[in-house]
Amino acid sequence: MRVDGDAVRLKDETNEPGWEVDPDDDWGVAVVETVGRQLKLRREAVGMRVADFAVAIGYGEDLVYKIEAGKRIPRQEYLDKSDEVLKSGGLISATWEDVKKVRYPKKVRELGKLEAQAVEIGVYECNIIAGLLQTPDHARAVIGAAQPPYSLDDVERMAAARLARQSVFERDPAPSIHFVLEEAPLRRQVGGTMVWRRQLERLLEVGRLHNVTLQVMPTNTEPHPGLDGRIELLKFSDGTAVGRSDGAFNGRATHDPKRLRILELRYGTIRAEALSPRESLAFIEQLLGEK
Repeated sequence: MRVDGDAVRLKDETNEPGWEVDPDDDWGVAVVETVGRQLKLRREAVGMRVADFAVAIGYGEDLVYKIEAGKRIPRQEYLDKSDEVLKSGGLISATWEDVKKVRYPKKVRELGKLEAQAVEIGVYECNIIAGLLQTPDHARAVIGAAQPPYSLDDVERMAAARLARQSVFERDPAPSIHFVLEEAPLRRQVGGTMVWRRQLERLLEVGRLHNVTLQVMPTNTEPHPGLDGRIELLKFSDGTAVGRSDGAFNGRATHDPKRLRILELRYGTIRAEALSPRESLAFIEQLLGEK
């Protein structure tokens, strides 16, 4: 078997934590098992043994067995090399479109799906900058600060999932999106000065979009209903809605009209007490000018 530097590097990278299949993710398990089964069938159809196939694509035999058994999520590079070796004409490479979604945690996929369908999105964040607004470097820094720490691979996976949700800004027709952010997280230089400045610039960029309203809640203000944590409200074209709050209903998403009215009352009160959109953008510009 070939053991050159590239082969060893690829094998080591793919065996990092974070590429396991979540057993509680039924759809994810089905996708990975289906892709693995197709890879095995195509390999056998061309008469290649696992050992020979592993050498041809530059990965270890153990990994090939795991992927074909649906026990491991293949990287895009693995699928592309398999497509080339098995002469599949792009069919194997194309499975990455489904596989890459499995890399995102189930809860994040479900949230992203709802946000992609909503005609109105309202978000209040108490301790961080909302995920829909984070730059890639800011997202990595926030996720990487967790204790116990995530592996570098998990940080990348979770950051990618968070950033993928930002496709909501590219929708046509565009949804109406409202953000209220606390002042303190805006001042916290997550990731260092340059990352922090780029994050503030990103807030200004998004806050000037015609379908986005961004407000800042000053630290020097009276107590308000958002001090228990984040609130998110999503409304859909059929008149239905879903909401969630860290400080209400055990943090679980709710469709119940009575509970939604409570969340709407709290969110409305928060928006009323925050700086106006114009004042908020001016405040962020002022922060940028302080350093």
